[in-house]
Amino acid sequence: MPNSPDFSGLEGGDEQAAEEAIQEVVNWYNAQLLEERRAPVPDEQRIEELKAGRQAVLADQAQLATADPEEAERIAAVYAARLKELKES
Repeated sequence: MPNSPDFSGLEGGDEQAAEEAIQEVVNWYNAQLLEERRAPVPDEQRIEELKAGRQAVLADQAQLATADPEEAERIAAVYAARLKELKES
């Protein structure tokens, strides 16, 4: 995706970078959910797994609101790596 931000070179990430990385992961879950729901025979188990995964991401996003800079950096790195993993799968 040419318009997707690249977080691979993140150095000393901040809250903004973490927020963007989390939002990209939420977007991935939303797209997967939409695709699965539109399938001729939706896989209800996969839908539940995707919804649970998205909910966990949203919980981390809420935690980001009170995170200190070090925690924001850690969250940014975790979600940058997670996004890369999700896109490769």
